[in-house]
Amino acid sequence: MKLKYMKQEKMPSDILASNPIISGRGSCCDDDECFADIPENVPENDPLALGKLSSAVYQMLEGIGEDTGREGLLKTPERVARSLRFLTRGYSQNPEELLKNAVFTESYDEMVVVRDIDIFSMCEHHMLPFFGKAHVAYIPDGKIVGLSKLARVVEVFARRLQVQERLTQQIRDAIVSVLNPKGVGVVIEARHMCMVMRGVEKLNSVTTTSAMSGQFITSESTRSEFLRLIKP
Repeated sequence: MKLKYMKQEKMPSDILASNPIISGRGSCCDDDECFADIPENVPENDPLALGKLSSAVYQMLEGIGEDTGREGLLKTPERVARSLRFLTRGYSQNPEELLKNAVFTESYDEMVVVRDIDIFSMCEHHMLPFFGKAHVAYIPDGKIVGLSKLARVVEVFARRLQVQERLTQQIRDAIVSVLNPKGVGVVIEARHMCMVMRGVEKLNSVTTTSAMSGQFITSESTRSEFLRLIKP
């Protein structure tokens, strides 16, 4: 069964009681995909969650002094709600199960590196974006994993409210847990909008974090090789 969203004439004051998503009176958007027919069983499109988020966004607009009835904002609560559910969809995904579905027995025992994995996340302190690149490496010990799954693990953890330090460690720990390799290395380089748009307002600052295990800690040559391979 799919949910259809009809054109909304006006956002009601009591949005909790008459939410456009719950009532089925949401906007039909011509220029973005957020109001397309949505399967009910997709976690990020849960009507109840979308309704709660829409209500909160509506109240935020009122709180900053906006006219919630003007044309440009009529669809904003729904758009933001769907956007947030998409940007935080990692909560409904299990990264370890994702890895387990693509593990293969293989005797290869040299370093495997996937570099320049794009990341887009939101800091949990201000809910502003941070984005950049993740570099992931591991040394197999009888088991390898499909390369795309390494990028998917990065994506799952990034699509949650995060701090970069924890994100880096979570990626490492998931790979260690499933593959039990000889070592794992993860480096993330990111720009944080909470430092650019507010606060110190430093446009060009880049934050680099690393998390390593096994031979990436005990062997200086292994660690140096990894850091050399991920250089631009």
